[in-house]
Amino acid sequence: MVNFSRDYMKLNALLTIVTASLALPSSLFAQESNFHQCLSSLESQAAQAGVSHYTFKKYTAQLEPDTSLLEKLNYQPEFRTPIWDYMTALVDEERIDDGKAMLQTHQTTLKRVAQLYGVDPATVVAVWGVESNYGKNQGKYSLVNALGTLSCIGRRQAFFRKEFFATLRIIQSGDITEDRLKGSWAGAFGHTQFMPTTFERLAVDFDNDGRRDLIDNTVDALGSTANYLKKAGWQTGQPWGFEVKLPQGFSTTGESRKNKKSITYWMSKGVKTINGQALNEVVGSQQKAGLLLPAGINGPAFLVFKNFDAIYSYNAAESYALAIAHLSDRLKGAKPFVTPWPTDDLGLSRRERIELQTLLLKRGHDIGEADGLIGSKTREAIKKEQARLGMTVDGRAGQKILKALQ
Repeated sequence: MVNFSRDYMKLNALLTIVTASLALPSSLFAQESNFHQCLSSLESQAAQAGVSHYTFKKYTAQLEPDTSLLEKLNYQPEFRTPIWDYMTALVDEERIDDGKAMLQTHQTTLKRVAQLYGVDPATVVAVWGVESNYGKNQGKYSLVNALGTLSCIGRRQAFFRKEFFATLRIIQSGDITEDRLKGSWAGAFGHTQFMPTTFERLAVDFDNDGRRDLIDNTVDALGSTANYLKKAGWQTGQPWGFEVKLPQGFSTTGESRKNKKSITYWMSKGVKTINGQALNEVVGSQQKAGLLLPAGINGPAFLVFKNFDAIYSYNAAESYALAIAHLSDRLKGAKPFVTPWPTDDLGLSRRERIELQTLLLKRGHDIGEADGLIGSKTREAIKKEQARLGMTVDGRAGQKILKALQ
């Protein structure tokens, strides 16, 4: 009982801090005690959104709030993780090898997908690889429970309520049953992690079995992903972009992914492909591209086209879009980026993270199993080893500590 009281006090304190920091009315932040009152008040809105009284009552009757979602709501790795760590983790040799195997296994479906939607197989498979590691990590959260919670607790409640109602409509339609409808804490689900409203708009029954199923049906998932990209503006046969070499003293003032200019313009500024080719030998002179510098002027530079924007629309983060774009190239046989990232401590691939944890376990650190997930216990163990070795004590899981322990 003492521990429960302490945890409850911590929860209330957290909600109070979040409420105050966002300067919003406290009524928008339903405490655990009035969660059910909030949920009940949503029934009329749900009815207006096409959710029947029966469906709403059946799937909300036993709901309890998952307040652990509040911490996740305020953390997004795409924006907090250094780009070189993010890319190393998502585009490693294991994901590339697995992706090439998926291209072979699903080549018949992917050929049909390309014919119908005009999106090349490697890009579709790259989205699949980044979103769920080819279906292996689709998420464990009940969408009804997670989205029901976020509809009444935390920020962006209006957004999550739309997704919550869409989830109930999906169940109501018979496409996917409630017990199978599991995904990320924020509501994305399936092989390629569609949000419920996105599913309703863009998921397709690609195998014509009468149901749209992105969780247990790979064919539907691949077709739906290509349909999404096509609707997002994908241009068949065009590149997403490519790495370039900027001339000495090049001014990046005003340049960005969004500020697209013709290839003729970039050539006039002395920009070439990373291999020294003239740009118009790769794409048409009137094609428009923006400059992407994910790590600043000292890191890799890219000219990106409309297809990059289509990928970006899937999850609005440039690092995310670059990971999918680069993985798609690697699946086609391309090499890693030529320009090194501006760091002396690169990130670790999944295999290297497991190796690091294995070394920490051998040294007696209680970090649980070596699963490749760097949590607080692993970071604390790294700090102890860094202190012992006379290194900077920051808990970073990078190449320096791995090599020091090897």
